[in-house]
Amino acid sequence: MNFVQPIRDPECIFYIKRFLKEQSERNHMLFVTGINSGLRISDILELRVRDAKRPYFNLIEKKTKKKKRIDMTPELQRELKVYIEGKEDHEYLFKSREGINKPISRFSKQTKDLAMLQEIFNHSDQRTTLRYIGINQDAMNNAMKKFKI
Repeated sequence: MNFVQPIRDPECIFYIKRFLKEQSERNHMLFVTGINSGLRISDILELRVRDAKRPYFNLIEKKTKKKKRIDMTPELQRELKVYIEGKEDHEYLFKSREGINKPISRFSKQTKDLAMLQEIFNHSDQRTTLRYIGINQDAMNNAMKKFKI
């Protein structure tokens, strides 16, 4: 498995968020949820609207099967409040465009986002982008404890 450091530059994060917001509110919120919660994509994709109505996420991690409570940052709470307006509690937060109320597939999302990030960073190949955005779990945990946007 390739390990690379997380994106730490607030200006870079700002531009990614702006780009995603222009493209898709859903993808923007997916990114904002990820950088503000530290959750794995497999856990984020299982979230439903009802989960976003509390100031924390209660979940059982798909990978470890451990119960986990993640407090939301104030920014994430504000953005989710707007994002879920008019949505039903049972709906997935990040619905696929295919089918009725199905979450985005982890694998198709990975491919699309990687290509998009490759374009944003003007990288010539996906390996460079993966090295640029990859995260090793210990570094991610430490970064999330100190990280504020």
